Amino acid sequence: MATLSVKVLGEAAGGWAAGVTDGSVSAVFPTVREVLALEPVRHGAPRLVAGDAGLDRPVRWVHVAEVPDIATLLGGGELVLTTGIGLPADDAGLRAFIADLADVGVSGLVVELGRRYVSGVPRVMAAAAERRGLPLVELRRATPFVRVTEAVHALIVDAQLTELRATEEIHQRFTELSVEGAGPGEVVRQAAELSGCPVVLENLSRQVLAYDPAGESAELLLDGWEQHSRRIRPAGRTAYDADSGWLVTMVGARGQDWGRLLLRWPGDGELTTRGPRRPAESGRNASAGEVRFGESAPGVRTPDSPPTRLTILVERAASTLALGRLIRRDAEGLERQLHRTLLTALLDHSRPVDEVALRARALGVVLERRHLVGVVVRYRTEDPAGEGGHEPAGDGGLAPGGPEAGPARLRDLAEAVGHAVREAKLTALTSALDDQAVGALLALSDAAAEERALAAFAAALRRTRPDALAPRAAETSRAGETSRAVPRPAEASRAASWTDEATRGGGAPTPGEASGVGGVPRAGGAPVRPVPASAVVIAAGSGVGSLREARRSLVEARQIADAARRDRRDLPIFRLPNVGLAGLLHLLRDEPRLQTFVERELGALLTYDAQHPREQLLGTLRAYLEQGRNKSAGAAAAHLSRPAFYERLARIGRILDVDLDSVDACLSLHVALLALDAVRTP
Repeated sequence: MATLSVKVLGEAAGGWAAGVTDGSVSAVFPTVREVLALEPVRHGAPRLVAGDAGLDRPVRWVHVAEVPDIATLLGGGELVLTTGIGLPADDAGLRAFIADLADVGVSGLVVELGRRYVSGVPRVMAAAAERRGLPLVELRRATPFVRVTEAVHALIVDAQLTELRATEEIHQRFTELSVEGAGPGEVVRQAAELSGCPVVLENLSRQVLAYDPAGESAELLLDGWEQHSRRIRPAGRTAYDADSGWLVTMVGARGQDWGRLLLRWPGDGELTTRGPRRPAESGRNASAGEVRFGESAPGVRTPDSPPTRLTILVERAASTLALGRLIRRDAEGLERQLHRTLLTALLDHSRPVDEVALRARALGVVLERRHLVGVVVRYRTEDPAGEGGHEPAGDGGLAPGGPEAGPARLRDLAEAVGHAVREAKLTALTSALDDQAVGALLALSDAAAEERALAAFAAALRRTRPDALAPRAAETSRAGETSRAVPRPAEASRAASWTDEATRGGGAPTPGEASGVGGVPRAGGAPVRPVPASAVVIAAGSGVGSLREARRSLVEARQIADAARRDRRDLPIFRLPNVGLAGLLHLLRDEPRLQTFVERELGALLTYDAQHPREQLLGTLRAYLEQGRNKSAGAAAAHLSRPAFYERLARIGRILDVDLDSVDACLSLHVALLALDAVRTP
C-alpha cells in the first residue's frame, strides 16, 4: 500500500468562485491524497488500488452514490463514495462506469468493502481506473460515509471562510492607507507584511522606487535588479512569472502606467516559512479576529500559482499607489492655493484662459495685455537632508531631517520666491509646481523689460537663503511615521528618495511663522543670510505675448530647471540655449512615454544582455554610435578586433531588427541610449 501523507500549507488560497466557474484548480480544495489522510478515512483502513498519478487532484465535493449512471448528475471534481451494491455485475458495465466517471472529471472513487465486494474490488475495475488515471481506493473496514463528507466539507468551508477573511483584511488595510494618504514606502511595507513576501516597486525603466525585503537580505534582493527584472516577463497586466517566482502587476492611473509592483512568491510551498510580523514589529495591534496570513490551515495543498488573495493584494496595493500619486497633501495658505490653482489651470488647460485672467486680476495680478515669462526655481539636490543626513538649521547648526523635511523645504523655497518677486517690484503668480520646483509667471509691461526683470528677480532671490529655512525636527516629525529608504540597485546600502512622494502635513511651521525670508528674522531671531549661488537653479522660459501662450513658457522653464541640475556652471539664470539634448532627456527621465521609447528601441538588446551577461552588446552599440558609425574607430574604442566587432554589430542588428547602416535608425538608437543613461542616473 502506498504511503499517503498530508502536505500542510499556511493559508487557504484561491477562490470558491474561481474554482467553480472557470474550472481552474484552486488551492481552496484539498487533494485526494489529503482526504485519504483525514482521520475518518484512515479509520476505514484505506488502500490505493489504482490511479496513484491522480492523487493530487483537487476534491471539490464528496458525493455518495449507489447507482451506475451517477456520472450524469456530477459536475467534476467530486470524490465519489460507494459500497458497490448498485454497480454493474459484468465487466463491460464496470469499464463503462469507470469511463463515465473519468470523462466527467471526478477526483476519485472510494469503495467500501463488505457489502458487494468482500476481498477487494474487481480486477477489471482496477485496470480501467489505472488506464484512466482515476484514483481507486478500497476501504477495508466499515466507515460511516457521513463522517467523511463532514470532514471534507468542513475543511473546504473553513478554507473558504479563511480566504474571505484574508481578502476582507486586504481591502480594509489598503482602504485605510488610501484614506490616510500613505506614501509608497508604507504601501509597499504593508503589502510585504500582509503577504510575508518581498515586495518591490519599480518604474518602467526597472529602477527601484520602494521595497520591503520581508525579513530577507535587501542586498541580495536588489543586487543586479535591472537585469533580473528584465527577465520577468509575465503575460498580462497582472500575472505570475513561474520561471522567476514573481507576481507582477502594472501601476498607473488615468490610462498611464508608470511602474510595476512585484511580489516574490515561492511556488515550492515556502509561503509559511515566515508569518506576519508581530504587533511590536509592524506597529499594528493584532486582535483576536485578525487574519494571520502565515498560520497553518491543515488540509490545504500548495498550488502551482500564487493564491488568489495575493493577486488581490498586489492589485489593491497598486491601486493605492496610483491613487496616492494623484493626491497632493502639502498644506498651503489660501492665497498660495489660489496661485497654484491658476498656474495648474494654465499648465493642464483645466480652466478657460479668460477665467484664469479674471481670477488672477481679483488677486491683484493682471495678466491681460502683458509680456509673460515663466520662471521655475528648484534646488539642485532633491535630498532635503543632503549627503550628511541632516538639514541646516536656522541657528547655523544641524537639525535632523524628519518625514516633513521635503515639503517644508519646498514651502520655504516658495516663500523665498514670493519674497524675491515682491523685492524686485514685480507682479507674478507664484506657487509650487510639484514636489521639487516652484514656479512664477511674471507679468511685465513690455518685452524690453524682460532681461532687466529676470536679473532683478535672480539677485533678490540670491539675497535670501531658502536652503537655511528648515523646520525643526521636533515640530515636523511624527512618532512612528518612518519610511524605508530605497537603495539603488547597484548600491543597496545607500538611500534614494521617492521623488514623487509628498508626505503628510501637520505640525510643520507655516510659512511666515517658524521661518522668515528676505531679511525677516526666523522664530529664533537668526537673520536670513545670502544663499550660495550653487544651491538653487533659476530657469526662465521664452517670453510670450498672451496668456494663451503662457503654458509654453512655464513648461519650458520647468524643463530647463530640471535639466540644469546636472549643469555645474554658475549661471544667474538658465535659458533654453543653455540646455542640450542630454539635459532635455534627463529632465524627462521620469516620463513614462520616454521610458516606453527606451524599452521599444533597446528593450530586446537589454533583455539579451541580461541573459548573456558576458557579452554586453549594449557597450558595442554605444561604441559604434559614439564614434559616428565609424566601425574601425568603434572596434578600437570597444577593444575588439574588427571581425569580432563586425560580428557583434550584425548580431545587434538581428536582435533589434534594424539596419545599423541607416542614419535614421542609428539616430533613434543614439537618442534611446542617451535616454537610458538619463533614467539610470539619479
